[in-house]
Amino acid sequence: MDKSAARNAAFARRKAAHAAGGAGAGYLSEVLAGYRGVPLAGYMAMRTEIDPTAAMEEAAAHGPVGVPVIMGAGQPLKFRRWEPGCAMIPGAFGAQIPETGEWMTPEIVIVPLVAFTRDGGRLGYGGGFYDRTLEQLRAERATLAIGFAYAAQEDAGLPLEPTDQPLDLIVTEQGILTP
Repeated sequence: MDKSAARNAAFARRKAAHAAGGAGAGYLSEVLAGYRGVPLAGYMAMRTEIDPTAAMEEAAAHGPVGVPVIMGAGQPLKFRRWEPGCAMIPGAFGAQIPETGEWMTPEIVIVPLVAFTRDGGRLGYGGGFYDRTLEQLRAERATLAIGFAYAAQEDAGLPLEPTDQPLDLIVTEQGILTP
């Protein structure tokens, strides 16, 4: 299966899981509780992505939390400091980003995705933003990549490439998977 077909199938599974509702960030909060105060980056959910906001709000009470800002095609992401209730504006591709705020460097990155494998493989949207970003962050220091997704997004047959950065942990609405 090629990446385009894998994405289409995964988007359909994610849409169905999202429509079923009942997804929360409880398991993500449980994981992050073990890293209080460690700088982390989450994301602002779009369309049918599982929403990490509740876990990000809890983490922000203990340390810095950022959200990704797309700087341009072919570039790694930068992360702007986010706090609950801060003013947000639309960024690239419609993703919400803080209107103002300092830049920060996360040591934990909560990664949105289209599909994942149980052993830490990740299929993203195709822009390579998170792969470039994780590669850059990991070259500077140990960086924990946590994939956050609906359990229905698991796909053992993903077409992965050597440039795809692995996930260290996968959290779904059903539990925590350690590759």
